[in-house]
Amino acid sequence: MSIETKIPSGPETPGDLVAEIHRLRKERNAVILAHYYQTPDIQDIADFVGDSLELSRKAAETDADVILFCGVKFMADTAKILSPDKTVILPDMDAGCSLEDSCPPEKFKAFREAHPDHIALTYINCSTEVKALSDIIVTSSSAETILEQIPADQKIIFGPDRHLGGWLSRKFDREMLLWPGVCIVHEAFSETELLKLKEQHPDAPVAAHPECPPAIIDHADHVGSTSSILTFAKSFEGDTLIVATEPHIMHQMEKALPEKTFIGAPGADGNCNCNICPYMALNTMEKMYTALRDLEPQIVIEEDIRLKAKESLDRMLGMAGGTVGLGDLGQVPFKAD
Repeated sequence: MSIETKIPSGPETPGDLVAEIHRLRKERNAVILAHYYQTPDIQDIADFVGDSLELSRKAAETDADVILFCGVKFMADTAKILSPDKTVILPDMDAGCSLEDSCPPEKFKAFREAHPDHIALTYINCSTEVKALSDIIVTSSSAETILEQIPADQKIIFGPDRHLGGWLSRKFDREMLLWPGVCIVHEAFSETELLKLKEQHPDAPVAAHPECPPAIIDHADHVGSTSSILTFAKSFEGDTLIVATEPHIMHQMEKALPEKTFIGAPGADGNCNCNICPYMALNTMEKMYTALRDLEPQIVIEEDIRLKAKESLDRMLGMAGGTVGLGDLGQVPFKAD
């Protein structure tokens, strides 16, 4: 896919750019959030690095007036849902998500109406409007805990990620109606190339995100959220780990565990370049600078939609607050023991 990006004007050298971001951060009383899938330079300048929901919760707890969310739009939307009185800005408003795009609110609403006896258990990778149409939001780290609390006879719609929903369905032997969305990053992994890589590193375990297709999950030694994968990286025996998720997560592993080797699972072309999220890549240091300078682009959500979306998020936090964001460690996001 092709996503065009315009680089705004700003300071002429990287050093000047970093200095200007620090100046504007202080001037705006801003907190900078970076998802694990952002480039290393953005991760390193952020106040907090982590999973999307845990970042929003951390930002809500600060006294910052401005939240600069370096991630994708649904993540910044979630920050606004939880912090309506703060100004939330995103470096590039075109930083979307294939899962969100796969689930238009009007189609999801019609699907729900066609199955009135089902509740909607919805992955956080969706629009604010879809959150408002859902009963309970889940993250990849909280989904299991929440599913265990839902009565066995309760029918469930799970969306928008059919791979995450399918993994949960198989693990818990729980039939669910699955929305047919996928993450283009995790869909790009190649089973054939992964098996070749395992032959080259026969003692290396595989850690995979549950957004991966079953053919990848079946070869994984550990399946879990980004935070869970980071925790596994600390504890696995051996010196090499194959990682089947967006490769920028390995920046935190390499910083904390320089004595170990982390290899990104390959795509169909035999390398992991196709598994870099093109939407996350739209965010740059230059765009961070202009967003802080201009306080644009801003996230704006209608209050009635925000409140409905917050209800489904609050249900998740009430059911699985102890598991949400487990492993996200803030300013020093990932430490080796």
